[in-house]
Amino acid sequence: MNTVVITGASSGMGLSAAKLFLKKGWNVMMSDLNDESGQRALKRLEADYHDKVSFKQTNVSNSRSVQDLQRAAMTRFGHIDSIVNNAGIFLKGALHEVDEESWDRIMAVDVKSIYLMTKFFIPDMISQKRGTIVNTASISGLAGDYNMAAYNAAKGAVVNLVRAMALDYGKYNIRVNNVNPGPTNTPMFQANPQSVIDQFKSASPLKRLVEPEQVAKTIYFLASDDSDPITGENIPVSTGFEIHSGQPVQN
Repeated sequence: MNTVVITGASSGMGLSAAKLFLKKGWNVMMSDLNDESGQRALKRLEADYHDKVSFKQTNVSNSRSVQDLQRAAMTRFGHIDSIVNNAGIFLKGALHEVDEESWDRIMAVDVKSIYLMTKFFIPDMISQKRGTIVNTASISGLAGDYNMAAYNAAKGAVVNLVRAMALDYGKYNIRVNNVNPGPTNTPMFQANPQSVIDQFKSASPLKRLVEPEQVAKTIYFLASDDSDPITGENIPVSTGFEIHSGQPVQN
């Protein structure tokens, strides 16, 4: 039976992914910094999936915490077939407006976390000569946004990091890919005023947001054998947010 470790798994895209992997018959080790919401999610999922799901509070930017997660996952399930690096934070502001502490934090959570998860989980994948890694990047790593310099920089790093990882680990039959969501209907996004949400919807060619369950389907595809020939790629799931050149409508 396959096993996946999912970070940022207590809500939004991470929780949707955990539910889908469980539905597909995988063991799931969930992790999140928020222990309360993680334990709450675990309790709900245990009702249907029992010992196939577990949770461990993790600070993905802290080396010891990530190492503890690796040990807990191996102790509970014995092997790891896929890692989903979904944990991340968002930060607004032009570059000169971002304080140093906030800059360091977004780089730690959105980028360093992938380094740490790889450092502690990849040796077992190398030994078994198989595995997949899926990172949650963003269309904001593929292009620039107004007032989001630090977030663009962090996700841009993940966009290119996936290529280097795919090159380095391909010889071990380990595939690495990114899912790049557009604006997604998560609890964090729902905190915006309705006028902002409507503005985002109108910017999409499909006039709607991405749903977390739709991102989860792509994460599962990239983690599973269904995507066997795919590695080092950035896959947008965006309702078309990133396809416009910026030119106005021409009559």
